[in-house]
Amino acid sequence: MDRDKLELASEERRNFLKLAGSGSFTAAVVAGAGGLLWSSEASAQTAKEERERQAAADHTMTLATAYVLGASRSYPIMQLDLKENIQNATNGKIYVKLAPGGQLGAGGALVQAVQAGTIQCAQHSLSNFAPFASAADLINMPYFCGSNQRFTNLVTSDAWKSEVHPKIEAAGFKALFYINIDPRVVAVRKGGNAVITPGDMSGVKFRVPGSKMLQQYYRMVGANPTPVAWGETPSAIKQGVADALDPSVGALFVFGFKDILSHVTFTQAVPDSQVYSMNLEWFNSLPADVQEGVEFAGELTAHQNLAKVPSARAYAMAELVKSGVEFHSLSDDQLGEWQAAGGYQRPEWDEFKVELAGSMDTFAKLEAAAGTKGRYYVHDA
Repeated sequence: MDRDKLELASEERRNFLKLAGSGSFTAAVVAGAGGLLWSSEASAQTAKEERERQAAADHTMTLATAYVLGASRSYPIMQLDLKENIQNATNGKIYVKLAPGGQLGAGGALVQAVQAGTIQCAQHSLSNFAPFASAADLINMPYFCGSNQRFTNLVTSDAWKSEVHPKIEAAGFKALFYINIDPRVVAVRKGGNAVITPGDMSGVKFRVPGSKMLQQYYRMVGANPTPVAWGETPSAIKQGVADALDPSVGALFVFGFKDILSHVTFTQAVPDSQVYSMNLEWFNSLPADVQEGVEFAGELTAHQNLAKVPSARAYAMAELVKSGVEFHSLSDDQLGEWQAAGGYQRPEWDEFKVELAGSMDTFAKLEAAAGTKGRYYVHDA
């Protein structure tokens, strides 16, 4: 690195530490996201604006996520946009304090913190709602809402809001809005062969999370499901303990898999979906006009998220291609082969439908909703 770059990096680090050390971590991350840390004046102006916003607000809302702010470039979690939208749509009555990068936990830990009211809002996977509202786990049923459009149709539908939201709210949560990332893929470790058909999965040790549904699906399409904790997955893939895994392309890039993969296939079976949940008691304590502002901010950010999906995917793909990863999109006939082998229409899934939806009739309502285009459009890989 040349001297000018070193000096710039040093100045940015000094300004970040100065802002964070003065108790304004949110100002530090906002300045960093805006590319302003190189300038002491710009950093100071950002800190001043954040102080003024916080002082003028009637309510402070802690917003916690597992991802660093820059992750939206390839994994469109939109946390900085949500902060800005909530502050503006409530006319400054709420100040949003960011806690990105897992500093307050991730996944289930964030769900518990929201439920307990120790934080007001968090981002986590939709599967993390399953222990509180089992119907939310329907999203993991293969080909039920695996494509971006079907997922978006489902979670914005009246059927989802009438069948699933009351259960989420009974557990103390408000689902503010859902984040569309992209479907999970079949990603094969370096040295492995491309997986195009279910027949190519024969003998493949496929890393799976704890989900019973995902384990059953990968068995049905011919793989050998291999449960591995997420934190141990990179080393398991490197060492050949597992041959393949299934996060979205954006997640593969964000979590550093780009140098240990050879092939990625878009099978569109299950969404990699996230949600922003809020503590329902806190939300209900807000004045009506502030509640309306928060809900409108969620809708605004949802639109931004859907628009961001293809550009985030393109960036992640471009970076993975640089590392030698080959991508494979499937024809309708090829996708049909995967669905025929493991899709939700098969009788093996009936017990899950009844267990999660409550009845086959309720499942049929949700199925119709997934297949009915609503007001939102999103690009599919």
